[in-house]
Amino acid sequence: MIDFRSDTVTHPSKAMRQAIANAPVGDDVYNDDPTVNDLELWAAKRHGFEAALFCSSGTQANLLALMAHCERGDEYLCGQQAHNYQFEGGGAAVLGSIQPQPIENEKDGTLCFKKLAAAIKPDDAHFARTKLLSIENTINGKILPLSYLQQAREFVDQHGLKLHLDGARVYNAAVALGVDITEISKHFDSMTICLSKGLGAPVGSLLLGDASLIKKARRWRKVLGGGMRQAGILAAAGKIALKENIDRLADDHANARYLAQQLTEVDGFEVNIDHVTTNMLFAKVDQNIDQAKLVAVLKEQDILINAGNPMRLVTHLDISREDIDKFITALKKALG
Repeated sequence: MIDFRSDTVTHPSKAMRQAIANAPVGDDVYNDDPTVNDLELWAAKRHGFEAALFCSSGTQANLLALMAHCERGDEYLCGQQAHNYQFEGGGAAVLGSIQPQPIENEKDGTLCFKKLAAAIKPDDAHFARTKLLSIENTINGKILPLSYLQQAREFVDQHGLKLHLDGARVYNAAVALGVDITEISKHFDSMTICLSKGLGAPVGSLLLGDASLIKKARRWRKVLGGGMRQAGILAAAGKIALKENIDRLADDHANARYLAQQLTEVDGFEVNIDHVTTNMLFAKVDQNIDQAKLVAVLKEQDILINAGNPMRLVTHLDISREDIDKFITALKKALG
């Protein structure tokens, strides 16, 4: 199966499967799982934080961060396109009684600091208490510049806020920028990392922060049913993902650019190659193309895409250059 729907569809490697089978385990709710403990301690040190928490998903990790930073009646600032605002079920509001205050993203994915400042609520009982700025990197495949991250740090310090990074694909950003991950992580009070997207682990995300924040998040994880007991079988694959699958993300980025170039030769598809900087591209599709039919025809050939305008296509470790060529050939035939 050639699957362009997301980088969440990656399959664990042989090494991961062996690590899963052989991982020493214990009850993680009692802090007794040695493999989980090892991952959390290693990840915290690697990324420049005091502590880390292994979570079932990026959605859970982001929610725990929001609930650890904020109390009932607080609010967090975020982008209108932010995943933890648009695509995580309204968890902050539903489960944390935390109000999101979305700000329109600029074309490059950043948030305007003047607009953010205007959205901060005054110290008045009529308003939610603004406590946190949450930003996302990458966002829709776009990389936030290091200079912008520094400005975000200065902004929250000026206004007495905390700064959280939804870093689901933060390693894509680091690889594309050619910097060590700490050049990104050093600006944030908390950060999440998804292990099960481009890094290839089957399950799991990390939340990183200071010891106090992670202690609070650990309690909320238990309240939300996130205690996974012998979770070392998953954490073992997560550590391999972080140690062995970083550099190869550059291959996904190169394949995404190659895919974009090939799509420019397909009638009815339009892609701005200059906007493809990581593993994600968005193609404008001619309105006369029946996308539902196209999806069905390609599925019969074991090629999976999602309809949309723009149509999002994502490269990952299970997508090769040959897979892209096969897709383009099938796409041209289906449209012919």
